Amino acid sequence: MRIYVAGHCGLVGQTLTRRLRELGHEVVTRSHAELDLLDQASVARFFATEPVDQVYVAAAKVGGIHANMTYPAQFIYENLLIAANITHQAFLANVKRLLFLGSSCIYPRLTDQPIREEALLTGKLEPTNEPYAIAKIAGIKLCESYNRQYGATHGVDFRSVMPSNLYGPGDNYHLENSHVVPALIQRFHLAKISRTPSVLIWGSGRARREFLYVDDMVQGCLDVMNLSRAAYDQHTDPMRGHINLGTGEDVSIAELVELVREVVGYEGSIRYDLAQPDGAPRKLLDVSRAASFGWRATVPLAEGLRRTYADYQAAPRTAAEAAHA
Repeated sequence: MRIYVAGHCGLVGQTLTRRLRELGHEVVTRSHAELDLLDQASVARFFATEPVDQVYVAAAKVGGIHANMTYPAQFIYENLLIAANITHQAFLANVKRLLFLGSSCIYPRLTDQPIREEALLTGKLEPTNEPYAIAKIAGIKLCESYNRQYGATHGVDFRSVMPSNLYGPGDNYHLENSHVVPALIQRFHLAKISRTPSVLIWGSGRARREFLYVDDMVQGCLDVMNLSRAAYDQHTDPMRGHINLGTGEDVSIAELVELVREVVGYEGSIRYDLAQPDGAPRKLLDVSRAASFGWRATVPLAEGLRRTYADYQAAPRTAAEAAHA
C-alpha cells in the first residue's frame, strides 16, 4: 500500500516508517519544511496531490512535565490543529483507514488502576499536562465522530491507540523538554563524563509509570490497523473507539532512575527536588483489549534502556556533551 506517516522524524514515526518499508509498503513522508501540518491549506494540497491508502498520525508536539508546564498554549493549539487538519483532509481525500496515536495522559489523574479504556472522560485530568491531554482526547473523538457520521456512507474507518510512556532509539534527549527516559539518560551520561558528584531529579520519585519500547508500540499499531472492521468493532464501541497499548507493568520513578543509572554507569549520588511536581501518582494501562487479539509487549525495560543508551552513545556528539567534556 501507499501509506502516509505524519511525523516520520519523531521517535514513533521513524520506527514506523522503517517497519512499513520492511513490509514492502511505499511510505510517503514530508518534513516540517515541506509540509506545515498547522496550515490547513497546505495539508489540503498535500492530500489532493498525494493519493494514499492509509494514514498514521504520529505527528505531535510532545515533551515532559517541564515542557508541558512551560508551553501549554503551544501544546494544545498545535496538537489540536495537527489532529483536525489531517483527519478532515484525509476524509476529503477518500482515505478509508487512519490511525491516530494518543497518550495515556488522556485518562483522569485519579482513577482505578490498571486503567481501562472506559475510564476516558470520567474524572479530572492531571493539571501539568491537561492542555496536551485535551488535544489528544479531541483526536480520539474526531476519529469516532467521522466513523459515526461517515462510516456507513463513505467507508470511513478511523482508529486510535493509546500507548503508555514511550522510549527507545531515536528519542529526543533534550535535558528540559524531553520525556523522562531520554532526559535521565542525557543527565546521567553528562554527569558521568564530567564527574559530577550528584544528580538532581524532579519530584519525589514515588510516582509510578509504565514504559513501552517503541518497536513494541509500532507492532501494536500495525496489529490494530490490520484488524478487520468487524474485529475492531468487537474490541471497541462507537463512543470508546481507542485501544490501550502498554506492558501491563509499571515502576516507580525512583526505580527507573536506578535502572538508568546502572545502564549508564553513573556512580554518584541522587537527590530529589521535592519542590517540583510528580505529575499523576500512577498511570498503568489495562491492556486486555490488545491482548485479546494477540498483541503483547516483548522488550523488558532493562533491555530497552540498554538499547536506548547504546543508540544515544552512537549519535553525533551534542553541544551539551562538548561543554561537559
